Amino acid sequence: MKDSFSVRDSLETDGKRYAFASLTKLGQRFDLKQLPYSLKILLENLLRHEDGVNVTAKEIEAVANWNAKAEPDTEISFMPARVVLQDFTGVPCVVDLAAMRDAVVKLGGDATQINPLAPAELVIDHSVQVDAYGSSSALEKNVEIEFERNQERYSFLRWGQKAFNNFKVVPPRTGIVHQVNLEHLARVVFTADKDGESWAYPDTVFGTDSHTTMINGIGVLGWGVGGIEAEAAMLGQPSSMLIPQVVGFKLSGKLPEGVTATDLVLTVTQMLRKLGVVGKFVEFFGDGLKHLPLADRATIANMAPEYGATCGIFPIDQEALNYMRLSGRSAEQISLVEAYAKAQGMWHDEHSIEPRFTTTLELNLADVRPSLAGPKRPQDRVLLEGVKQSFHDAVGPLTANRKPKNGDTANFANEGGATAIGNSANAITNGGVRVEKDGQTFVLGDGAVVIAAITSCTNTSNPAVMLGAGLLAKKAAAKGLTSKPWVKPSLGPGSLVVTDYLEKTGLSKELEKVGFYVVGYGCTTCIGNSGPLPTEISKGIAEGDLAVASVLSGNRNFEGRVHPEVKMNYLASPPLVVAYALAGTLDIDLTKDALGIGNDGQPVYLKDIWPSNKEISDTIAGAINPAMFEKNYADVFKGDSRWNQIASPDGALFKWDDSTYIKNPPYFDDMSAEPGTIEDIHGARALGLFGDSITTDHISPAGSIKKDSPAGRFLISKGVDAKDFNSYGSRRGNDDVMVRGTFANIRIKNLMLNGVEGGYTLHVPSGEQLAIYDAAMKYKAEKTPLVVLAGKEYGTGSSRDWAAKGTLLLGVKAVITESFERIHRSNLVGMGVLPCQFQDGENAQSLGLTGTESFDIVGLEGGESKVAQVTATATDGSKKQFTVKVLLLTPKEREFFRHGGILQYVLRQLASKKTA
Repeated sequence: MKDSFSVRDSLETDGKRYAFASLTKLGQRFDLKQLPYSLKILLENLLRHEDGVNVTAKEIEAVANWNAKAEPDTEISFMPARVVLQDFTGVPCVVDLAAMRDAVVKLGGDATQINPLAPAELVIDHSVQVDAYGSSSALEKNVEIEFERNQERYSFLRWGQKAFNNFKVVPPRTGIVHQVNLEHLARVVFTADKDGESWAYPDTVFGTDSHTTMINGIGVLGWGVGGIEAEAAMLGQPSSMLIPQVVGFKLSGKLPEGVTATDLVLTVTQMLRKLGVVGKFVEFFGDGLKHLPLADRATIANMAPEYGATCGIFPIDQEALNYMRLSGRSAEQISLVEAYAKAQGMWHDEHSIEPRFTTTLELNLADVRPSLAGPKRPQDRVLLEGVKQSFHDAVGPLTANRKPKNGDTANFANEGGATAIGNSANAITNGGVRVEKDGQTFVLGDGAVVIAAITSCTNTSNPAVMLGAGLLAKKAAAKGLTSKPWVKPSLGPGSLVVTDYLEKTGLSKELEKVGFYVVGYGCTTCIGNSGPLPTEISKGIAEGDLAVASVLSGNRNFEGRVHPEVKMNYLASPPLVVAYALAGTLDIDLTKDALGIGNDGQPVYLKDIWPSNKEISDTIAGAINPAMFEKNYADVFKGDSRWNQIASPDGALFKWDDSTYIKNPPYFDDMSAEPGTIEDIHGARALGLFGDSITTDHISPAGSIKKDSPAGRFLISKGVDAKDFNSYGSRRGNDDVMVRGTFANIRIKNLMLNGVEGGYTLHVPSGEQLAIYDAAMKYKAEKTPLVVLAGKEYGTGSSRDWAAKGTLLLGVKAVITESFERIHRSNLVGMGVLPCQFQDGENAQSLGLTGTESFDIVGLEGGESKVAQVTATATDGSKKQFTVKVLLLTPKEREFFRHGGILQYVLRQLASKKTA
């Protein structure tokens, strides 16, 4: 620490002294009183890491003198205190680290140079799927299948546990990474020994999942990054960023009766998406904070990726301490957090000065109303009373070209004791399909809710909505209601603590009575691990070409994400998930229409079974205590007998074999000791021409692997049966599988093919329509570089490094769009793919591009130029010329790009130190 501003200080708490970089001392030279809380954390980070090279006094002054209204243009370096990983994105991180060990040895270095310098904790939460449901044995069956499917991955992670320092793994069947992070891993104030002293500083975190922002709810600054950026942080590389604008979100009032934190976060998401906060920090403040429990704050923070912000942070206050106490943190840690926050001017109470912000939004919590979001974007909020109309608006285009198949359904409504979908006399288009399942006969029609899942970190961390769902289920069961027979209901608690308090209150049994049995401890349905639908249901959907739905308590509902057979997906609070399972359809207004007929022969309405706020708060008060957290996290890294029986290799270097899960990636093949140059691109072809809102779900391999897909054919060639394909997410450690699934989403539309759905493109020289992977390999054989053209908000969604890795391995040299989501643009740079942006007001359509042209991109000037000239040459020889912005935004990014990516840069730095 260079300490140009003489800010070194110390504080004492519980008899222990800590050194720290004092913002109070810096405040004697700069006016920091109205600096946003989040920027104070960035400022402290700079002060503590000042070395005159990566962090200079000029950067510190730039943050201290922050201009709230200025466009971001000043680069700073940020070094998180720790890194948190989930297994889908974490496995390829560990694969890359293992590959880097091999590569650094080839460059003359030592394998042990590749070790996390910052603590890295990986939570296995993305691998469990809902294969079994609806019974008390579902959990065990799903866990058994999970371990069978993932032996190779888990063996590899157990090797990593032993081989790497500073790396820990939370085994399966523990919880969702963000909930485990909130309940246990987060320190809020971090401590570390340096040069014989104990230092205290803010807990900051990078996570390989975009919903890392959930931790912002307890005052910890962190956000989702790509796996490659996380790896660089683990290896001690600071992350370059521009000093952000900060949007203030002022909360006042109190949530009204019958309104949940889910309703609130969907409202916040809609408001912030409308404002536009991509690349910005969002900070919540105001009197309304005193009425928001920590769990509600975490719910709001969780969905920062959905409203587009880098983070959505709350300050440290008494509620944060209350939660730390509830969740079993030590008294010493709680005392340190309070003392440190107050010493640094980071403590929030009624006397706090209101920060200055770039702009401010306001919301009176009393104005929030029950809502869902759908059918395909989390920002598309729909009031509860408007869901029926929303469904009708959505289903029309989905069924417009469908031919009637089964006629009117009135003749077989209510057969077998089941209830027909919606109003059978007015059924949409073909009227539905008669289905027989488990001795019941019913009509499956458009709008049928075939998946109802209490899932995802957004809500399963929140006792109010989880217990609210249990109370609603209890009242429904008492009236004789249960889930409709075509619904696949599931309960995925975010941690073992949730199960404890549901069991303590007796609400687990009540949820089971209406069909919601625990299916696993992981993300499940929200990431597409919803498992197969019953054969009878799948057959009915296919026979009627039905537009069916899911209702889930998740944060993502993009097209094709939840289940390939489900066309409409609505986000809802856990109590509403239960309600829609009881109703079985979207073709209903739950504010007016009956959910069903009770055992007394009378209609049952939602208002009859909705628990009051007092019922919920009283239940919480008697249900949760610190002992639950202490018990469940006492041996959190140990795992059960299944985990500990998995064999794993020893040694500093991993012994690669012919696994279809784990493979040494090609990024470092033939890598030289010195970087190359950034050259212009000539004669490129378009791999795809896409419209707006192409998400990382569209780009990155996700969900199930189809037998006739390039990835499926590859696995079959390796002797893998289709039943053992597992998901793309589980195979992220094998680039051969993943590159074949890039741009293979069933809903993606390549405009080169007039909107054909699925991962196809036109191989221009031959005129063939091919799978994108097959076309890319054909271009590769022809030594033709590739580009991708797209519209606005390209790369929105999860922080999926494979959306960038797969793009690179397909041979794409540049991506030209109208706008990028922050994380994906950064990931492309980190993998050596050039992100470019059309000039304002221009796009592929306005320029008359069809994707059949060849493209030259010139004037890059070794990456130094901020613009480049593109010449698009049509098949008839005519040319169109236009200018694009080159989005290498910082000197550090240009340096990474020259090396071919972040990992190559780090490798060369480490190898040069060893050989110097």
